[in-house]
Amino acid sequence: MFPFCCQPNTGHQTKSRENYRHYQLEFLKMIQDHLEAGLAAVSAAINTIEAQVQNSDSQQEGDAA
Repeated sequence: MFPFCCQPNTGHQTKSRENYRHYQLEFLKMIQDHLEAGLAAVSAAINTIEAQVQNSDSQQEGDAA
Protein backbone atom coordinates (compact mmCIF):
# COMPACT_ATOMS: atom_id res chain seq x y z
CA MET A 1 0.00 0.00 0.00
CA PHE A 2 1.43 3.33 -1.05
CA PRO A 3 0.14 6.69 0.13
CA PHE A 4 -1.27 8.70 -2.72
CA CYS A 5 1.50 11.25 -2.29
CA CYS A 6 4.08 8.59 -3.18
CA GLN A 7 3.26 6.74 -6.36
CA PRO A 8 4.54 3.20 -6.83
CA ASN A 9 7.51 2.94 -9.18
CA THR A 10 6.17 1.57 -12.44
CA GLY A 11 9.31 2.24 -14.44
CA HIS A 12 7.91 5.42 -15.97
CA GLN A 13 9.43 8.70 -14.94
CA THR A 14 6.27 10.71 -15.57
CA LYS A 15 2.61 9.79 -15.38
CA SER A 16 -0.27 11.73 -16.72
CA ARG A 17 -2.44 13.66 -14.31
CA GLU A 18 -5.36 11.39 -15.22
CA ASN A 19 -3.47 8.23 -14.29
CA TYR A 20 -2.39 9.82 -11.03
CA ARG A 21 -5.99 10.76 -10.19
CA HIS A 22 -7.10 7.18 -10.86
CA TYR A 23 -4.36 5.97 -8.55
CA GLN A 24 -5.48 8.42 -5.84
CA LEU A 25 -9.09 7.31 -6.22
CA GLU A 26 -8.23 3.63 -5.84
CA PHE A 27 -6.06 4.34 -2.81
CA LEU A 28 -8.78 6.38 -1.10
CA LYS A 29 -11.40 3.71 -1.84
CA MET A 30 -9.13 1.14 -0.21
CA ILE A 31 -8.85 3.33 2.89
CA GLN A 32 -12.64 3.79 2.92
CA ASP A 33 -13.21 0.03 2.75
CA HIS A 34 -10.82 -0.51 5.64
CA LEU A 35 -12.49 2.16 7.79
CA GLU A 36 -15.98 0.84 7.00
CA ALA A 37 -14.95 -2.65 8.11
CA GLY A 38 -13.60 -1.24 11.37
CA LEU A 39 -16.76 0.79 11.93
CA ALA A 40 -18.92 -2.29 11.35
CA ALA A 41 -16.89 -4.19 13.96
CA VAL A 42 -17.28 -1.38 16.50
CA SER A 43 -21.03 -1.15 15.82
CA ALA A 44 -21.42 -4.90 16.32
CA ALA A 45 -19.53 -4.73 19.62
CA ILE A 46 -21.73 -1.85 20.81
CA ASN A 47 -24.91 -3.74 19.90
CA THR A 48 -23.69 -6.85 21.72
CA ILE A 49 -22.83 -4.95 24.89
CA GLU A 50 -26.13 -3.04 24.82
CA ALA A 51 -28.01 -6.35 24.55
CA GLN A 52 -26.02 -7.78 27.46
CA VAL A 53 -26.76 -4.71 29.59
CA GLN A 54 -30.48 -4.96 28.81
CA ASN A 55 -30.51 -8.67 29.66
CA SER A 56 -28.66 -7.99 32.90
CA ASP A 57 -31.09 -5.19 33.84
CA SER A 58 -34.14 -7.34 33.13
CA GLN A 59 -32.72 -10.24 35.17
CA GLN A 60 -32.03 -7.93 38.11
CA GLU A 61 -35.61 -6.63 38.00
CA GLY A 62 -36.90 -10.21 37.96
CA ASP A 63 -34.75 -11.18 40.95
CA ALA A 64 -35.98 -8.16 42.93
CA ALA A 65 -39.66 -9.08 42.50
